[in-house]
Amino acid sequence: MNLPQRALEDIKVNVKLKLAALWASFMFLYIYVDYFHLYMPGSIEDILAGKVFTFDISYVFLLIAMTFVIIPALMIFLSVALPAKVNRWTNIILATVYIPYMLFNLAGEAWVHMYFAAAVEVVLLLLIISYAWKWPKQEA
Repeated sequence: MNLPQRALEDIKVNVKLKLAALWASFMFLYIYVDYFHLYMPGSIEDILAGKVFTFDISYVFLLIAMTFVIIPALMIFLSVALPAKVNRWTNIILATVYIPYMLFNLAGEAWVHMYFAAAVEVVLLLLIISYAWKWPKQEA
């Protein structure tokens, strides 16, 4: 008995939704790397002693750290909400800024999971840059 072959439905996903999904994926990795860092020997003791890497934990340090988390978290929403022209450049600029920042996070003692996550984070940021750079044009 021959049944007709049915193709799977595939919809075209808007670039804004792709960018939002990439920022969400980036955020999950970003947060989990910090979370898993707590399992590394000596991390909790350093935090209790008021140190992260070579930095003293202070309100300024925590404000800067929070800013670096807030920006990609907001980009999940802003990638959907901003007008195309502003959206495109905001994504390109912020993803470009975050690449060296993610690599800087490998300074000091880094374990394999951190290198792996940084590589995936950089790939996600490069995809953000690529999708934003190739933003589809509309006929006037």
